[in-house]
Amino acid sequence: MKKYFVFIISLLMCILIPTQIFAEEKKEIKVKSSILMCMDNKEVLVEDNAYEHLSPASVTKVMSVLLIMEAIDSGKIKLDDMVAATENAVSKGGSQIWLEVGEQMSVNDLLKAVIIASANDACTLLGEYIAGSDTAFVAMMNDKVKELGLENSNFENCTGLDDNITNHYSCAYDLAVISSEVMKYDLVKEYSTVWLDSLRGGETELNNTNKLINKYNGITGLKTGTTSNAGFCLSATAEREGMQLVAVVLGADTSDDRFNKSRELLDYGFANYKICEIELDENSIQNVKVKNGTVKSITPISGGTGSILVSKNSSDFEYEYKIKEEVSAPIKKGDELGQVIVLSNNEQVASISLISDSEIEKITFSYVLFNLVKFL
Repeated sequence: MKKYFVFIISLLMCILIPTQIFAEEKKEIKVKSSILMCMDNKEVLVEDNAYEHLSPASVTKVMSVLLIMEAIDSGKIKLDDMVAATENAVSKGGSQIWLEVGEQMSVNDLLKAVIIASANDACTLLGEYIAGSDTAFVAMMNDKVKELGLENSNFENCTGLDDNITNHYSCAYDLAVISSEVMKYDLVKEYSTVWLDSLRGGETELNNTNKLINKYNGITGLKTGTTSNAGFCLSATAEREGMQLVAVVLGADTSDDRFNKSRELLDYGFANYKICEIELDENSIQNVKVKNGTVKSITPISGGTGSILVSKNSSDFEYEYKIKEEVSAPIKKGDELGQVIVLSNNEQVASISLISDSEIEKITFSYVLFNLVKFL
C-alpha cells in the first residue's frame, strides 16, 4: 500500500510540475505598443497599437542621432572636431558621461557616448554644436518629422527625459521609420553593436543597455529607453540574409518584456519573410510614343528598388508589363509611364513603376521656328 501511495504522488508530481514550469515560460508579455517593420522598404509586417502617442524615453535619441549623422555626412561637423561642454549640457540628468563645463571632447567620442551609453549630456552638447542651441536642435528634430512625412511625433528635447515636459511624444510606427533612416549609416551600426567601450583613456566606461547585443543572431542595434512615465522601451534592429528588420516596443511593464517582445517580433519576421531580387526583362519594356513632344518617344526605366519583401512560401515570380502606348507632352522626370506587376502563386506581390528618366517639352511655335531657321 505504501509503495502504491508513493507511486501516485510521484506520478502527480511528474504531471503538475512540468505544467507549472510551462505556464511560467508562457508568461504574458505586456506592452502598450509594438511594431515590426522591414527597414529595406518600410513595409509593416506586424503592428499592435502602433500609432498611439506615447513617451518614447531615450528612444527619442534615434531622431537626435539621425540629425547628427546628417550633419557629419554633409560636412557641417567633423568627427575630429573638439567641442567644449556647456552648462546646459552638463546639467542634464539621467544617463550621462559626467561632462564638466569647458571640458573638450571630440564629436566622435560624444557620438559613441550617445549611441552606446545613451548619454544625455553628450547628446545635448552635440545638438547645441550643430544647431547653435538646444532649442534650435529640437526645432530641427520636428522639422525632420515633417520631412519624413510622419504625423504622430513631437519632440520637446533631444534626450527623452520626460519629467518636466508636457507635449513630447512619438509612436511605434514613427520610431520604426526614423530607426530605418538612422541605420543607413554604417558608423551607427559600428557603435550600436558595441557591448563595452570607454572614454577619457579608459577612465569612463560605456555600457550598452541593449541586452540583445551579442545574444541575438544578426542584431545591429539600436536604442533602449526607460523612464517612470514611458515604462521600458526599445528599438531593436537586426539583419539576416540581406533582410533588415526593426522591432519597436513602447511601454513594456518590465525590461525583460521589451527584450522578449522584440525578440518575438524579429523571430517572426525572419521565419516568415525574405528579400528577393526583381529581374526585369529590358526587351519587354517598349518605347512610349510622345504626342506633340520635342522627342518622339521615350524608353521607361524602373522607378522602384531591385528587391521586394515576400513570404518565404512564395514561388518563382511572373511579370506582367503594363506600359502606355502614348503620352502627351510635356513630360516631367519621374512621370509614370507604366507598371510591372509581379506575381507569385497567381497573386500580386509587388508593383514596380516604370517612369521617365528625363523631361520632354511640348512643341511650341517658337520651337518650330527656331529649328526651321537652324535647318535653313
